[in-house]
Amino acid sequence: MPAKTNLMKHFFLLIGIACLASCYGPSANDKTRVAVLPDGRKVNIYHLQNSQGVSVEISELGATILSIRTPDRKNHFDDIMPGYDSIADYVNDRSYFCGVVGRYANRIADGKFTIDSATYNLEKNENGINHIHGGLNGFNKKIWKGEMVSVKDIHSVMLRYTSADGEEGYPGKLTIQVVYFLTDSNELNILYSAKTDKPTVVNLTNHSYFNLSGNCDSSILNHVLQINADSYLPVNKALIPLGEPSAVENTPFDFRSPKNIGKDLAATDSQFVYCNGGYDHNFILNRKDSKVAFACRLSDPANGRVLEIYTNQPGLQFYSGNFFNGSVKGKGGCLYKKYGALVFEAQKFPDSPNHPSYPSTVLKPGEEYSQHTVFKFSVQ
Repeated sequence: MPAKTNLMKHFFLLIGIACLASCYGPSANDKTRVAVLPDGRKVNIYHLQNSQGVSVEISELGATILSIRTPDRKNHFDDIMPGYDSIADYVNDRSYFCGVVGRYANRIADGKFTIDSATYNLEKNENGINHIHGGLNGFNKKIWKGEMVSVKDIHSVMLRYTSADGEEGYPGKLTIQVVYFLTDSNELNILYSAKTDKPTVVNLTNHSYFNLSGNCDSSILNHVLQINADSYLPVNKALIPLGEPSAVENTPFDFRSPKNIGKDLAATDSQFVYCNGGYDHNFILNRKDSKVAFACRLSDPANGRVLEIYTNQPGLQFYSGNFFNGSVKGKGGCLYKKYGALVFEAQKFPDSPNHPSYPSTVLKPGEEYSQHTVFKFSVQ
């Protein structure tokens, strides 16, 4: 379980790290390389590696996690994060591979919302119906300003981006900072913070794909999943939440006890019809307060790899890769087939601006958006 240091202490710690950068700098295992995009722009790619050999690569393009290499029970290291070999492929990516998505992660119905009687219209970039993940040129397409700092057992990358008032239709100038830090206890922490000069909506996440086999030809349906949620949000045909949560008990959405992801996919359920034979739903996490808490546990029985996620967010979007069809060419020439990867997105709820009963995603001047999510890697 991750350390119980609270979110603000992490922020103060990282501020201290930034101040110490000139004294300590990156460790010998932490490196930076430069990549060139097709249009000639240059971006830094940061390599973090801890004392256990776990490593992470992060790009300034989209604040994207390009790879995570972890060991299996035989101490063989594989990249468990699907994506592309070339940074150029992330420029035209439409699968949102492992980048920071926003301003609003997930869907907003009809691409519009209202704040203080003012209605804002966003691009309908999902089949001309909904707005999803910040638009065609959301945060995963932007070049962030990065800086790498490592002190003792913390290996970190700080990335900053300023979103202009009106960008993609959103009101307010939004300044965002995302910090990735990798500890020697094999925890990749992601800290998000944002401020605005006008009322706006904010719902950030990393669109993190995983396949613990390290091989995209291996289905994730045999992975074992546990989600700490008693309820979830059913969706309509456009994958917009219908409204009130539904209990997971006695449904295929019950992951309170560990089970194979594919166990209940043969069940007759309209939700699977809408989602092309799989999961693409927001689970309402069981929480007592706003502190970082257990969200889910994923394991691959074949090799022993385990991923646990902890977050201070109220929801976890679980997508089982059901819309892949072999047309996306990824790492090593792999063609991502149905169920070739899955996604976990710690976030607030989809379409919250249009559902007053959902946790608010409105951010006002003088307030600060903050999120803390932890990926913890181990072997069983």
